[in-house]
Amino acid sequence: MTKTKSHKINLFKEQNTITCLEDQTILEANLAAHVNHTHACGGQGKCSTCRVSVMKGIENCNPRNTEEQLIAEKLNFPIEVRLACQTKITGDVSIRRMVSDKLDMDIISEQFSPDSKVALGSQQKLTIVFTDIVNYTSFAEKFPPYDIVHVLNRYYRIMNATIQKNHGFISDVAGDGILAIFGLYNKKNNSVLDAVEAIKGMRENLVTFNTYLKENFNTAFEIRAGIHFGDVIVGPFDTGEMKKLAVVGDNVNYASRIESANKEFNTKQLLSEEAYQEITDLFPKYNSFKTTLKGKTGEYKLYEIVSE
Repeated sequence: MTKTKSHKINLFKEQNTITCLEDQTILEANLAAHVNHTHACGGQGKCSTCRVSVMKGIENCNPRNTEEQLIAEKLNFPIEVRLACQTKITGDVSIRRMVSDKLDMDIISEQFSPDSKVALGSQQKLTIVFTDIVNYTSFAEKFPPYDIVHVLNRYYRIMNATIQKNHGFISDVAGDGILAIFGLYNKKNNSVLDAVEAIKGMRENLVTFNTYLKENFNTAFEIRAGIHFGDVIVGPFDTGEMKKLAVVGDNVNYASRIESANKEFNTKQLLSEEAYQEITDLFPKYNSFKTTLKGKTGEYKLYEIVSE
């Protein structure tokens, strides 16, 4: 009688190793070892609650079958995320279960809702833009909260239209600051160029906006911007009361520091070296600056586009 081959599964969370037969799925092996592995649809490959992150040995996992491929495409699974109920192994693997409790289950159920745009977090190379308003602090100190909130909402609405027109979206706002992202929805365009055009449009709209400010508050705004191009983590963030598609990662902080550097060089728009290299043929004239950035080590070269 031929003995079925077996392999080892190292369980990250449980700090334990179990045996998995070659004809077993990862889920079946876990359940046989009395591991409390969530599987809401009964192992039919319909819900993704059994999904695991393969930390080592992804090459020892069988290719995704039809059921798993449908889920993977819907939720934009990276290569290392697999459905335990569909995955069999041909060698040793290390895995981490991704669903532990009811809150995890609730989050996953929302990922299957019709209005879910980006179900799982993913790493993507995008253009990150930070803008803030010059003279905002002095304005905020002079006027009551109602006026401040009203003016900011008017400003956000006008600027958001321009950002969306140039294939971007506002990921976050904080006071007078806007964090905008380009390149997520339109992969064919040069996302750095889209960002530059959006900021140009924002400044053009600011002319009309400043007429309104002058008439009603005897003040005017100017915009400073920082642009960077790099890898960020994109995902839907949900506090229960607020839901938004947002980006996180060191490159987001980098873009924020670039925006702040405008104060040091008395500029209105600066680009990282990575961002400028994406549009160097379109904007060959520039000023460059070398500086240190708060929270980062070493010196960084920043670029200011010089218009014809």
